[in-house]
Amino acid sequence: MASILSPAPGNVGVVRSIDDKIYVGLRPLSTRTYVAVARGSKARPLAVVRASSEKEVSVKSSGLSIEECEAAAVAGKFPDPPPLYRPQGPKGTPVVQPLPISRRPRRNRKSPALRAAFQETTLSPSNFVHPLFIHEGEEDVPIGAMPGCFRLGWRHGLLEEVYKARDVGVNSFVLFPKIPDALKSQTGDEAYNDNGLVPRAIRLLKDKYPDIVIYTDVALDPYSSDGHDGIVREDGVIMNDETVHQLCRQAVSQARAGADVVSPSDMMDGRILAIRMALDAEGFQDVSIMSYTAKYASAFYGPFREALDSNPRFGDKKTYQMNPANYREALVETEADEAEGADILLVKPGLPYLDIIRLLHDNSSLPIAAYQVSGEYSMIKAGGVLKMIDEEKVMMESLLCLRRAGADIILTYFARQAASVLCGMKGN
Repeated sequence: MASILSPAPGNVGVVRSIDDKIYVGLRPLSTRTYVAVARGSKARPLAVVRASSEKEVSVKSSGLSIEECEAAAVAGKFPDPPPLYRPQGPKGTPVVQPLPISRRPRRNRKSPALRAAFQETTLSPSNFVHPLFIHEGEEDVPIGAMPGCFRLGWRHGLLEEVYKARDVGVNSFVLFPKIPDALKSQTGDEAYNDNGLVPRAIRLLKDKYPDIVIYTDVALDPYSSDGHDGIVREDGVIMNDETVHQLCRQAVSQARAGADVVSPSDMMDGRILAIRMALDAEGFQDVSIMSYTAKYASAFYGPFREALDSNPRFGDKKTYQMNPANYREALVETEADEAEGADILLVKPGLPYLDIIRLLHDNSSLPIAAYQVSGEYSMIKAGGVLKMIDEEKVMMESLLCLRRAGADIILTYFARQAASVLCGMKGN
């Protein structure tokens, strides 16, 4: 029996189930079905799928009319049913009495159709935010520690990647810039240059694809000659309030360029309220704030920092990012961000912090985001290359687990690859 999925952006069917074999429990057909629409409008293609492979059944016709079949049924002359067949266990299987149990949870798992019907968590391309690294050059530069990822040339490579992602239903993107060393400073002033790399890229994308959602990173580390998320005092202390002042200017500059969501990742105290007030004062009441609410001082960020050349020049980030050993502290950050006006709360990293994702989900009514960070991505890629794991299956399972834990959206470098799998377009 065929099922028809609702259309998603980019003419992609929304996948509504995950199966142990092909993640979606549904097999795409090579054909497309078009629905009737009002005269003058275009028919929209819908993905047609099957819940499982179908057996070819050959039934010999009796040659009787409907009336003759009904008369035979009234007379008790029924056609012979197929013979009853009960599969047998292998030789030597013990003969036992059925266990006296009324509940057998396996009954609801016995077929792909049943598993799909009772699935509690779904995964769709609309759940993904695609992180994109950009730089001033024209060429796309491979990132050694992140196979399959590139620093994209902001004029051409960026547009091409967004085009490919949209083709499989991904319409949300977050930009991370590789800033030339000559533009970096201790106060990170390049962060709020209205003609800087990020504002130019935003304007270019919005001109070409006005319907996409653009997230931006609000932090000083890509622009800092010290490699920290804030201004560094001469004794090595990260200055909080002075940094927040710079972050407000950065967020307003990004909003002015057309950003839909600004995302403070710096972990300075009080920055959400300050940024909200700065945006509102400039007339950007509709620009959302996704706060990196629970960002941990994690060892999983290494490949990302290589991609942007943003490693701290000294010390670490433990005085402002959270201790990986702490759980309840995430609630302190959650309460503060909610009170200050955050629209979305983010947990970073993702998979090692599923308990924190669930904690925020259960204690806040705001949408929850999870960042599947560069280290998580690179481990899966490396395991796949070494044939230690099935890369595709582990990729899809990891994303599903983030959703199950409570993430509404997932920032993931697998966005386009995973969306291609969900849409039955492997290899794209």
